[in-house]
Amino acid sequence: MAKAIGWEGVFPAVTTQFRSDFSLDLDATAKVLEGLIRDSVSGLIVCGTVGENTSLSRAEKVAVMETAKAISRGRVPVIAGVAEFTTAFACETAKEAARVGIDGIMVMPALVYSSKPHETAAHFRSVAKATDLPVMVYNNPPIYKNDVTPEILVSLADCETIVCFKDSSGDTRRFTDVKNMVGDRFVIFSGLDDVVVESVMLGAQGWVSGMSNAFPREGETLFRLAKAGRYDEAMPLYEWFMPLLHLDARPDLVQCIKLCEEIMGRGSSITRPPRLPLSNEERATVEAIMAKALKTRPALPEVGLKPAA
Repeated sequence: MAKAIGWEGVFPAVTTQFRSDFSLDLDATAKVLEGLIRDSVSGLIVCGTVGENTSLSRAEKVAVMETAKAISRGRVPVIAGVAEFTTAFACETAKEAARVGIDGIMVMPALVYSSKPHETAAHFRSVAKATDLPVMVYNNPPIYKNDVTPEILVSLADCETIVCFKDSSGDTRRFTDVKNMVGDRFVIFSGLDDVVVESVMLGAQGWVSGMSNAFPREGETLFRLAKAGRYDEAMPLYEWFMPLLHLDARPDLVQCIKLCEEIMGRGSSITRPPRLPLSNEERATVEAIMAKALKTRPALPEVGLKPAA
């Protein structure tokens, strides 16, 4: 049986930091992680899509996991993404995460191959059996081309280590479908920034957030307001946040999020090829969105966050 961790709140999909020559910068990554914990996020996810998992070598992935584990010091749970080309490689990465002492894993479908539903289910089941770590199933069909439908998820209900489902399809109806099929068997996480309030209304217990890298206190506040049903207070914040949250739904979300993070002084905008810098026009658009957001940045309602450092 998977060990229990706190599957609730905002878990930023943390960026991986690189130097100008694209080498891995663990010291800068550590500073990003520490800053997010300082600003009251509920958990951390490293080596996800925003963490440029598929641009990292196996040794680099392990190094990022080790850094996150060392920085967290048990203050928040640390989840590591598992994104590999084969089921065997994914199982190996899961075992490495367990060896490092990571608290759980977020497993993506096998990459590149467009699998049939029973193959998708078999991949998740095999990885879950390879470790005692709790597993979050990650569905992001626009990016990874394999759709983990409610039916596929329900077929995994007998696998005890699979405890959480992150959906980035944008189709919030799926949360209700899953609940109708298997009740509260899985903890549900919203995986797409610009539908988070709707997802919480439909039962999401957590949010894997991209834009919370740049605005962690705003993200955690928004989530807690929605979770408490304080929609009169949540909606003005959501409306302010929405132009930024839309950036999480773009194909170049990593470049957009890292640029926002850089503007906020929280990290670098450098991404590893094949992700190239935004064009001048695209960069100007993101900078304009940020300028407006910072000019109109709202005072945050009290939701129990520790005081800002």
